Amino acid sequence: MTFSRYSSPAPHSCHRIGIDLGGTKIEGIVLDAQGHESFRKRIPTEQEKGYSGILANIESLYREMADSIRQAPHTFGIGTPGALSIRTGLLKNSNTLCLNGQPLRTDLEERLKHSVTIQNDANCFAMAEALHGAGRDQPMVFGVIMGTGCGGGLVYRGEVITGRQAIAGEWGHMSIDPNGPPCYCGSRGCVETFISGGGLERQWKARFGKAQALREIVAAFRSGDSTAIDFMQEFFSRFGRAMANLINILDPDMIVLGGGVSNIDELYTDGIKAVANAIFSDSLETPIVRHALGDSAGVIGAALVGT
Repeated sequence: MTFSRYSSPAPHSCHRIGIDLGGTKIEGIVLDAQGHESFRKRIPTEQEKGYSGILANIESLYREMADSIRQAPHTFGIGTPGALSIRTGLLKNSNTLCLNGQPLRTDLEERLKHSVTIQNDANCFAMAEALHGAGRDQPMVFGVIMGTGCGGGLVYRGEVITGRQAIAGEWGHMSIDPNGPPCYCGSRGCVETFISGGGLERQWKARFGKAQALREIVAAFRSGDSTAIDFMQEFFSRFGRAMANLINILDPDMIVLGGGVSNIDELYTDGIKAVANAIFSDSLETPIVRHALGDSAGVIGAALVGT
């Protein structure tokens, strides 16, 4: 796929390299000085090899990308679950658990002999969609990822807002039921445990004793299965409450949904109705829209945040 242009608010006269570090895959992209894509590749993350194995895979992909531009000057950004601790510089809050407590940026800079910008993957998604996707020209855009987990990022006038503790936008870890399912973060009833793809599948199995893929649950819902209908209506209700809480606090100009769960069409009908019912206002004016850049947004955003 070729994109016409990707540039940050402060354009650089050099290439941009970006890596989206996910739980199952590592994707890399190279953008030239005009913002055109010149290279893209995906490799497996291989979590089973641990932290050192992930470092080696990042290094290998980075060197291949740098070679593709003959070592020309470039920025390098990485989008990853979690964030760097302001206090320690170590990665925290990642659902790729072997990364937590590790000096990811320091280790990579020592290996690569190049500066590395590390940003939360949801912030990268939000940056790409705000600058070049569904949220283009909107002053305040909140990007939501609903995939294996739930994440969020806030972009205001072309800049990612990370917050004092680098946790701005961590919408997935608002607890909406203190008696709900345990979350890997140590809390219970987080948004992520209820409305992420992984959370929904775990709920189904816990309730009905049978593993079922989310796509199969949605298909059963659409075919009129009463059990699936009740389950999905509960999902839409929780989505509405979680979104309403977010809007009540930030009142953004637009919310852009990404991740596999965002492709459920009924989110934009039944889900939005649930938001309207829960919001602290007499009407819902906030557009809640589907992503425009697909699963490319994360890696494009990683390239955009590199400095």
